[in-house]
Amino acid sequence: MSGTSMRAPGRGRNYEIFWKTVFFIGLFTTMFGLYWATQQVDYVWRWERIPNYFYYEDEINTTATIEGNVTSIKQQGENAIVTVTGENHESKQYEVPASGLNVYEDDTVFVGDTIGVQKEWKPGVILDGLFVTLKVSAISIVFGILLGLFTGLARISQNPALKLSAITYIELIRGTPLLVQMFIWYFVLGTLVNNMLAKYDISQIPPLWFGIASLAIFAGAYVAEIVRAGIQSVHRGQMEAARSLGMSKYYAMKHIILPQAFRRILPPLAGQFISMIKDSSLLGVIAIRELTKGTREAVSTSLQPFELWFLCALLYLMLTFAFSMFVQYLEKKMVQR
Repeated sequence: MSGTSMRAPGRGRNYEIFWKTVFFIGLFTTMFGLYWATQQVDYVWRWERIPNYFYYEDEINTTATIEGNVTSIKQQGENAIVTVTGENHESKQYEVPASGLNVYEDDTVFVGDTIGVQKEWKPGVILDGLFVTLKVSAISIVFGILLGLFTGLARISQNPALKLSAITYIELIRGTPLLVQMFIWYFVLGTLVNNMLAKYDISQIPPLWFGIASLAIFAGAYVAEIVRAGIQSVHRGQMEAARSLGMSKYYAMKHIILPQAFRRILPPLAGQFISMIKDSSLLGVIAIRELTKGTREAVSTSLQPFELWFLCALLYLMLTFAFSMFVQYLEKKMVQR
């Protein structure tokens, strides 16, 4: 009896090691198969070009705006002050980096000629798209939580107007595709709102905010159902006990019910928002250059679909994995309390 109990842990470790070995063999086999398949395609891989889509050095030309002669070039630190004098004794000064100077004294320049070249580092199209995806996702998550929490509470409210409004909103949003909702926000509501603002000489709302609105409202409907289910999963006796101690319904909901419900709804909330980060890739259809649209533009100019789409998928994976780890950290913190 004791020999059997002593062999059990060893047998369990062997079982775990065996299946982990099977997993890694399957993983490496899949990776090798993918690599082999790529080698069978007549395609030239250019991974060395990928960094340029994150950050690149751009050349900015300083051009002459008048026709005339270069009458003087004075050194000022790392820059040079170039003075061009025209026929009517009109003079114009240009400040350019000394290393990028393209003219000499007594040279004749015409309108549009390059006086000097300045090099400046700029974010690439992929990095720009990544920043937009992060911005849109973060703002949409915040508004989605607020809207979902309010709608979820309204869904279980005793007030018929609040309850019916919440049900209508939830069913309407969940019953229509997100892509269609984006089109409605951008082409219909966006056009109406911006036309009204234009009549009163008010600056128009950029497409980015209509995209954020469509994502937040879409997520809010699903969050509302998650919140409702979480609240209703808490035993009714919790509310009754709080009320019997003299707490108001609002105070009991805030300090007793919602903290317990939040622990239970955190995993499905994380899944919903991870899905929303990926759904932000649809914003490219309404002229928002997020990560997917930025990648599509890079592919069309570079003709490097394999590298760039692999990179796009990896960046989305990094975003969703980081968010998943953050939610797991929150879960552990809440369990420790």
